[in-house]
Amino acid sequence: MKKSYLVLLLLLVGAGMAWAQGGMKKKKPLPYEFGTVTLNNYSEHAGMPPAVFDHWVHRKHFTCRLCHVDIGFGMTAGSTKIKAADNMKGYYCGTCHNGQSEFGKGKLFASCAKEYTREDYKVCVNCHRVDRSEAREDAFYDFAQGMPRETFGNGINWEKAEEMGKIKLTDYLEGVSVKKAKLKTQQDFSLTSKVEGMPDIIFSHKKHTVWSGCELCHPDIFVGVKKGATKYSMVEIFDGKYCGVCHGKVAFPNTDCQRCHSAPVQ
Repeated sequence: MKKSYLVLLLLLVGAGMAWAQGGMKKKKPLPYEFGTVTLNNYSEHAGMPPAVFDHWVHRKHFTCRLCHVDIGFGMTAGSTKIKAADNMKGYYCGTCHNGQSEFGKGKLFASCAKEYTREDYKVCVNCHRVDRSEAREDAFYDFAQGMPRETFGNGINWEKAEEMGKIKLTDYLEGVSVKKAKLKTQQDFSLTSKVEGMPDIIFSHKKHTVWSGCELCHPDIFVGVKKGATKYSMVEIFDGKYCGVCHGKVAFPNTDCQRCHSAPVQ
């Protein structure tokens, strides 16, 4: 009974944070929408619809670290302030989407151009789109059918998908990434729950470093590398800080309590 009340309490805290941030309850995204980011720093000023970035499309091929550390994308929507000129010079999206990079069975389309014809515009709408993309939605559900399932987020257990070999992650790009010695993976550790009856947290460095390495979290998100050096609360996590930088936006949401609070209750 206590556990049920605690789960309800956490859900209410999350709902409260959503109301506080936007003045109204946020719409729960559909599975294919979870992790989608709209980028509109400059698009509409240039007469283009906002760019819509689907994390799942890229997440099935690349680590988070590769894009957010080596290529340099910020961790919050719009913070990188990407311009078409940057992409055309081979930065950000243009690192891969340059019309020359080979991927799969062909070359990746070039992300931007100074001028474009009506025919070229068909390429533009891969990213700059206003209407709901039924083709992209269908592609997501086709992909998700073969993946291990989970209840929250977009319904895909990405951790298990990688462990089972369902997806193969690229963590190095020639000419972009720096070759470095592999660091020793730190051991898992527990964090004591501050709420009576709630299981302690088991934090796995091994699971996180597969996707994020060390440098994605330290020192920008977690200042110290020693356990307990960074102090934070569930309210801050629900507010998008610390664990909440990723969890709830792209990684599984914080309402999936048992994914973190997984230590056996004594």
